[in-house]
Amino acid sequence: MKEISISGKKRTDVGKKATKLLRKEGYVPCNLYGENNKDGKPVAEAIAILATDLRKAVYTPHVYVVNLDIEGEHHTAVMKEMQFHPTTDALLHIDFYEVNEEKPITIGIPVKLNGLAQGVRDGGRMNLTVRKINVTAPYKNIPEVLNIDVTPLTIGKSIKVGQLQFDGLEMATSKEVVVCSIKATRKSNAAAQEATEE
Repeated sequence: MKEISISGKKRTDVGKKATKLLRKEGYVPCNLYGENNKDGKPVAEAIAILATDLRKAVYTPHVYVVNLDIEGEHHTAVMKEMQFHPTTDALLHIDFYEVNEEKPITIGIPVKLNGLAQGVRDGGRMNLTVRKINVTAPYKNIPEVLNIDVTPLTIGKSIKVGQLQFDGLEMATSKEVVVCSIKATRKSNAAAQEATEE
């Protein structure tokens, strides 16, 4: 996984008024869920990070491990939940979850289709159904993308999550989910009819 370093500060006042003021100053209120547990649940620390510093990590197809520096305290975390404004798309809130090299995490990784599918050569159209697949593994084992070879895929056929295997990764998305498929087109139907007539 790609890594990015971001600095932030602690929040002591977490009320609506304080949160509004933070956003006015260009900060995004965040929670950092650490390794410490209370009643079996991770303890959240209220932090704030400048919206401009978060831009590269948020508005991207990549998934990052974030090296957080909160007033001199260092944390390695991943972004789990993000809230955006419904009309302006402005970032309102992020939940960070602390990670370590041993503990497995579940996270969505982008899918990359490799090769020219046989079905596309025959005039069909490639249809990508899911852009990310959830995988479970220690973060050091998780790749930047999941490479899928689509070369042998023919018209009417699909690739499901259950057919995929990656070293050191456990698939967390349902096995029945279709990742991609080749749809027939007018061109491919005409070619098939021509071949039948011949």
